[in-house]
Amino acid sequence: MTTKAKMPWKNSTGGIPLYLDYFDGTMYEKIKDISNAYPRNIAFDFMGVATNYVMFVRQIEKCARSLRMMGVRENDKVTIAMPNCPQAVIMFYAVNLVGGVSNMVHPLSSEEELVYYINNVKSETLLTLDQFYGKIEAIRSRTTLKNVIIARIKDALSKPLKYGYMLTEGRKIKKIPSDAPVIMWNDFMILGNTKFYQSTVKRNSEDPAVILYSGGTTGTSKGIVLTNRNFNALATQIVATNPMFRAGDKMLAVMPVFHGFGLGVCIHSMLANGGRCVLVPRFTPESYAKDLVKHKCNFVAGVPTLYEALLRLPKFDKANLSFLKGVFSGGDSLSIELKKKLDTFLYDHHATIQVREGYGTTETVTACCLTPVSFYKEGSIGVPFPDTYIKIVEPGTDKELPYGEEGEILLAGPTVMKEYINHPEETADTLRVSETDGLTWVYTGDLGVMDDQGFIYFKGRAKRMIVTSGYNVYPAQLENVLDACEYVSMSCVIGVPDEYRVEKVKAFIVLKPGVSPTDGTKQAILEYAKKHIAKYAMPRELEFREELPKTLVGKVAYRVLEEEEAKKREELKNKEKSE
Repeated sequence: MTTKAKMPWKNSTGGIPLYLDYFDGTMYEKIKDISNAYPRNIAFDFMGVATNYVMFVRQIEKCARSLRMMGVRENDKVTIAMPNCPQAVIMFYAVNLVGGVSNMVHPLSSEEELVYYINNVKSETLLTLDQFYGKIEAIRSRTTLKNVIIARIKDALSKPLKYGYMLTEGRKIKKIPSDAPVIMWNDFMILGNTKFYQSTVKRNSEDPAVILYSGGTTGTSKGIVLTNRNFNALATQIVATNPMFRAGDKMLAVMPVFHGFGLGVCIHSMLANGGRCVLVPRFTPESYAKDLVKHKCNFVAGVPTLYEALLRLPKFDKANLSFLKGVFSGGDSLSIELKKKLDTFLYDHHATIQVREGYGTTETVTACCLTPVSFYKEGSIGVPFPDTYIKIVEPGTDKELPYGEEGEILLAGPTVMKEYINHPEETADTLRVSETDGLTWVYTGDLGVMDDQGFIYFKGRAKRMIVTSGYNVYPAQLENVLDACEYVSMSCVIGVPDEYRVEKVKAFIVLKPGVSPTDGTKQAILEYAKKHIAKYAMPRELEFREELPKTLVGKVAYRVLEEEEAKKREELKNKEKSE
């Protein structure tokens, strides 16, 4: 049901309103306002270097002037293929200031994926790290790129850390040729010393500002166009549903900047409210634990995989986590058992809170549903944010179902995307205006149940998808890649349970006649796949089959393979018990 009368926010978190007022402007303008309110607050920390809001805004404005000097204009798409580091955050808001659109992509994407992400939006300017230069140079002639800006981690470090970095990680990075057709970050920023160009343009809250990538309803990668209002509304909702937040509170920003969870919750929602982001460029459980304790971060957000890894760390045994105000889990289902382990872990380490699970889609930036502070129901992903509606309908229809009945989850609210860029048909299929309430609803393809108090229970996916380490992986995409390999006749990809990743990708392969099912063949297929598939989506297992099971209409019966794998795991588990 869509009624808000059932939402328990007011009863559970000290009078949180069901409706909020939202900032009517751009993301940059919101950050500028915060800078005026909290000029000396630290905006972000990066490996020992702290940047306050005044300096942050100056860097954004200088970067914006550099973009203008380079020729970036209103509505131009600037591709940012970066981990969480200062240059990525500065560029993100600078693009917003000049009226451009940030095209956020995973720097570990395959070459073919990068070609698609760049050409899909006709991006002429790209920012990436020096370690990815070779990949960009290999594809550049096949893209619309004209300007490539190269940043280096060492440029954002203090002198002592810079020397240490160059002696360790820096030594592993291949040197960029002196005549390479790129501009280094420091040289790029010097362009901004000029005052000749006016860096600002008139933009409003409904203008497109960001493109994030998701599989859409068909599993084909789609660019999701999000507006200034989408991000600023999320920032308002996040703080409203966390009334313990205060300006200056710290968020351990480990979720990536090219992901809605990382960009929307961990970065923009904090910066738009005077918070402090501790930027983590690369996740390891050890560094995460170290940064959490060292910086005494008040908020952490992550996927179940991350928390599973943290529970195994012996270094955490004596840690005092009483400084935590919020621990959030999203990106995938948090099992009841893992939540119990996490809550026990937090209690044993002097934290006064429990982990709170949320739910959302990239089509709504990220989270749009969250467990209230002190109103938990086992197995629930919480209740909708203020001004956000959720209803459950009969799959394939718009017929709303009664409380307790399972159906497709539909979302509506101020964070709903503008469109899938260049895909009007899929946009029309995913975004539909209801004749009864006039709201624009996102048809998520996810299955769930709502109880009579407005709590949502995630039950699964109507569409075929694998979630591994918090990333959405679409089997049809991987099968298209594998089937194009010269050794492969047919393939089928499924997700199998994994203790660390929650799910891992497994591929079943039928080889072409005359190709032998050897380790060499397996390696050749994997080497081919690496050129076309992102690292996180790569198959972790390959199994050769003489044929694949089929449905009555001749399609590959992937559910049969899933059942076979489940049966094998059960037999193995029983065998281990008997021994």
